[in-house]
Amino acid sequence: MKIKAETMSIVVPCYNEEVSLDLFYQAIKKLQTEFSQVYLELILVNDGSKDQTLAKMKTLQATDPKRISYLSFSRNFGKEAAIKAGLEVAKGQWVALMDADLQDPPELLKEMHETLVSGNYDVVATRRKDRAGEPPVRSFFANLYYKLNNLISDVKLEEGARDFRLMTQEVVQAVISLPEINRFSKGIFSWVGFNVAYISYPNVERSAGGSSWSFQKLVSYAVEGLISFSDMPLTIASVLGFISFLFALIYGAYIFFRTILFGGDVAGWPTLVVLVSGLGGMQLLCLGILGKYIGKIFIESKQRPLYIIKEAVLNDSDSLLDTEEV
Repeated sequence: MKIKAETMSIVVPCYNEEVSLDLFYQAIKKLQTEFSQVYLELILVNDGSKDQTLAKMKTLQATDPKRISYLSFSRNFGKEAAIKAGLEVAKGQWVALMDADLQDPPELLKEMHETLVSGNYDVVATRRKDRAGEPPVRSFFANLYYKLNNLISDVKLEEGARDFRLMTQEVVQAVISLPEINRFSKGIFSWVGFNVAYISYPNVERSAGGSSWSFQKLVSYAVEGLISFSDMPLTIASVLGFISFLFALIYGAYIFFRTILFGGDVAGWPTLVVLVSGLGGMQLLCLGILGKYIGKIFIESKQRPLYIIKEAVLNDSDSLLDTEEV
């Protein structure tokens, strides 16, 4: 007798995860034994990896063709593109997003599913309780980023939140309907709304390999997030410009009246250098902020695709709805 099974599509963006994929797949297989009415399918997205990630995906797909699908980009388009590509082909009743390095514990999916099927929530997201094992400098700037974002943006981000989450199809369709090329998924997930439950868990080290996120990439990602959902930096630049103009006006008046009352002198070169350097730096800062927004407009106006798929193998989705063994 066949069992009617719900399907959970697990989207996994991968960049140089050759050494992690086997461990991840075994963890999912182990987790599958704990589900009686939920079939776990994997959608692996190769984001232009430089190692043998694609070859490993092909091997796993050949081993378990009913469970595993894979997409492979023509080059590295970034995690945001990989997330959207995976979500676009995820057809399960429930859709999970997680990393392959096991920093997102697969065993949490069972608790997340139970929370979601209660009917009170549309999304079950995760956040780290702590940043144990992370360099203190990186933790400091991460915490600073969340505070700064929530101060200047209408789209609030949960501190310590990860991309690891489980969603209904309704939420997934809302996320992929947003057409922008400059994507910041943490902000998009928050912007679309819906009822969100959070599950906290301790920080987990990578199962294998090293992170592809350098400090420079994280800073760039943070800047993208700040300007993607807020025009406050432009307001700040305008306020700084006004304050600089006002200061120059007041200081100019002071110099004018001092010269009339006490005569001119040749002193003040240090002050002049400081003023020119300070105002010049402030102008460049404001131009840089403005340039970032103009750059985003320029990129969006090209209307280029977010990614290009070079190769894809999708499982038979019909087989997931009616299967003898889950």
